[in-house]
Amino acid sequence: MNYILFDGPFRDNLLPFTYTRPLADVEWGIGSIRDSWERGLGCATSSITEDYLSEKYPAVFFEQNTFIHAAYLPTPELLEAVSKLTEGEAIFNGDDIVAFSGSEEMEATNFEQFKRMELDAPFLFIRQTWDLFSKNAAAIALDFDLITADRKSEPIPASVQTQGGYPIFIEPGAQLHFCSLNATEGPIYIGKNAQIMEGSLVRGPFALGAFSMLKMGAKIYGATSVGAYSKVGGELNNSIVFSYSNKGHEGFLGNSVIGSWCNIGADTNTSNMKNSYEKVRLWDYSQERFVHTGLQFCGLMMGDHSKCGINTMFNTGTVVGVSANVFGAGFVKNFVPSFSWGGIQNSQTFTFEKAMQTAEAAMARKQEILEEEDREILMEVFKCTAKWRKN
Repeated sequence: MNYILFDGPFRDNLLPFTYTRPLADVEWGIGSIRDSWERGLGCATSSITEDYLSEKYPAVFFEQNTFIHAAYLPTPELLEAVSKLTEGEAIFNGDDIVAFSGSEEMEATNFEQFKRMELDAPFLFIRQTWDLFSKNAAAIALDFDLITADRKSEPIPASVQTQGGYPIFIEPGAQLHFCSLNATEGPIYIGKNAQIMEGSLVRGPFALGAFSMLKMGAKIYGATSVGAYSKVGGELNNSIVFSYSNKGHEGFLGNSVIGSWCNIGADTNTSNMKNSYEKVRLWDYSQERFVHTGLQFCGLMMGDHSKCGINTMFNTGTVVGVSANVFGAGFVKNFVPSFSWGGIQNSQTFTFEKAMQTAEAAMARKQEILEEEDREILMEVFKCTAKWRKN
């Protein structure tokens, strides 16, 4: 069977992270949503997404296909139900289509004609950006089981202090030195060739991606995920850092999501709770206004390729778009548009070519190249976000 992950109706709710990738490639748990499905299904998937993303992420159609809403993770019950779908059958969560089997003409599909398959188990899904960190403990636990099933962990080095009843899994090549792993509240996963330096204190649930690093004395509270090829130091609490990003120095990041190719300057701090203890509001791209999250704790949402200078101070509930360069004295505004230069007082437009030079330089440091497809995607983001910039 051919499996295709589609963005669905909540794609705009997940901006700025879905500006530069299909929803399936948003990182949540251990790796991306696509990673989770491909582990469970045992095969590759493709995506139905925005037209400007489709050249880099093309959909692959067979005569018969199973379509899966990428906002959902493959719980064991959902995975089994999806794998058994036949043509004309669909899985719903209320009025929300979760998965169905049919021809390649998804847009013309009349779901009322489908046989409704019941799932007697809870779903694990996202509809807003803050769902990523608030549901990350469940996502890590789900992915942990998928990744480690019938596998044996590398031995825990003698210098590493451990405690707690949840499992700890270490992939080959990982290096751990004189650190503490506390699995009292959730599992801990250390990816291939990852490194945890001396003095790091880690509380699960936690996932560290392949070739990533926790620097000396890092303090990590669960549920936190760090993607592949990323570097993290200082204090993190219930946050997600996508692959290829750096927060290498002291400073606090809490209840936050950081996209790929971001850099957080030394001593940067995010507020994740208001002094008044009120529930946090957050910029919503789909409604073009601030909306209530219903959460008391919510920090920073930062899109791909954005950077901030040393000692940057982020207010509770701040959204930074794609390719923004944030710096200056005082607190950052609660909404920083994509391709902004400054972001605190009198911000200007970060010109596209200058932003591309920065992206190329940042990617070269990790031996990666900014491909023409990536430039075209970022140009589309530059155009569609112009209405929020002052100039």
